[in-house]
Amino acid sequence: MKGNVFIIGLGLIGGSIGLSIIKEHPDATVTGFDLKEEEVRLAKALSAINKTSVSLKNDAEEADLIIICTPVNETENLMKTLAGFNLKSSVIITDVGSTKKNIMEASSVLTNKGYTFIGGHPMAGSHKSGVSAAKAFLFENAFYLLTPGDHTEKEAVDLLKTWLNGSKAKFLEVKPEEHDHITGTVSHFPHIIASSLVHQVKNNYQKQPLISSLAAGGFRDISRIASSNPSMWRDITIHNIDMLKDLLTEWQQEMNHVVEMLDKNNAQDIYRYFEEAKTFRDSMPILQKGAIPSFYDLFVDVPDYPGVISEITGLLAKEEISIVNLRIMETREDIYGVLTISFQTEEDRKRGADCISSVTDFEVFTV
Repeated sequence: MKGNVFIIGLGLIGGSIGLSIIKEHPDATVTGFDLKEEEVRLAKALSAINKTSVSLKNDAEEADLIIICTPVNETENLMKTLAGFNLKSSVIITDVGSTKKNIMEASSVLTNKGYTFIGGHPMAGSHKSGVSAAKAFLFENAFYLLTPGDHTEKEAVDLLKTWLNGSKAKFLEVKPEEHDHITGTVSHFPHIIASSLVHQVKNNYQKQPLISSLAAGGFRDISRIASSNPSMWRDITIHNIDMLKDLLTEWQQEMNHVVEMLDKNNAQDIYRYFEEAKTFRDSMPILQKGAIPSFYDLFVDVPDYPGVISEITGLLAKEEISIVNLRIMETREDIYGVLTISFQTEEDRKRGADCISSVTDFEVFTV
């Protein structure tokens, strides 16, 4: 498929989209723009783009597809800027922001001029940022939500999907309000809860400093998303503030219910509460990619002798299995392995487990 694709913002998402488009449509020209010159040079070196932008205006006006991969506040500003250019009448403009109602309302500056804007949100990411972490398969089997306007032609939506087909994502079309409700529930709201948990530990740390040293294992895992970019999450929260207020009100009601349950000190009710949560959680497709970046962790209970870690990494390297992270757990409450290996995909984790189990007698497991 030939044409000019213009990606504005060359971070993890923009770079990964560029890689997938170039792989699927080798005849296309993918131009990249970013305020950080180093990211542009790196994107070109990594083949996430095949042309660097010399002019935002000129490259936008030559584009058949414009993909805005910037924080949501900057996306609104860029739409105003693009509206002042003489874009192709057939151009399709999309974004990748994780809120949609405000973005779709702001896109009227483009649609009022006859341009096509289709909101987009690939629901996958990574614990790493920047174009250096970009991967062509980042969105593979992930949900990619699209929010076309009420008057958007089906042909335009189909064409956008064709351009993005190399991502191997699962496309779903939803209303902007539906999108913000869904992502608010499974992504934005959990980020606030994770941050509040960390704040609670921080407050108790003043009374008991040992808490900080012991906050590993399960606490580390349920609070890790609190380490996300504060500026980005400030903007996302403000964009979805009404939905988040409703969700937090529901959360307060849920916590009041828990307090009442504890006041009654009924062991059966307490058991049922945990059981219902476990049953529903176990029924969820947790191995699929979702709104919060997944970690494919493997736990290995290894003996303590010199060279054991290099022995395991050597086994994985021999099988050409890439790892994302490697860490030794100092506190092992609930999880008994001392070595945690993070992989890029569920397939890599399974291969890693099979590789280690077939050669060693170390206990290997997931949670």
